[in-house]
Amino acid sequence: MSVVPMPTNVAEVLAQYPENVQARIRWLRDLIYDFAAETEGVGPLEETLKWGQISYLTPHTKSGTTIRIDAVKDGSDSLGMFVHCQTTLVDTYRALYGDLFTYEGTRCLHVDPEPPLDALRHCVALALTYHQNKS
Repeated sequence: MSVVPMPTNVAEVLAQYPENVQARIRWLRDLIYDFAAETEGVGPLEETLKWGQISYLTPHTKSGTTIRIDAVKDGSDSLGMFVHCQTTLVDTYRALYGDLFTYEGTRCLHVDPEPPLDALRHCVALALTYHQNKS
């Protein structure tokens, strides 16, 4: 599990969520940081806010597309892992994992409270290496 200090502006946004959602966002944050640290070519992440959502970028290597995380507004207990809508990532997630996840259009994968961990790690990996892997 990573121990990366959280920027103040990100911590302020995180504090606005209920405690159970905060814990789940921190869990997904750790998963994203851990994958980035163990994957060659990803490099250090930048944690910031994009559209008011906690976001992760690969500014040094430009290996991936931005990952944004937020609570899903549909009343479920899911988090949303959002990617840029002009990538092919959500289509790839659907093709690989079908109904293991719920999706929103071309930009969001729902992360349920007990997600299929190997599949979720792979989805994070695909996002953080998107520009390395696209043809």
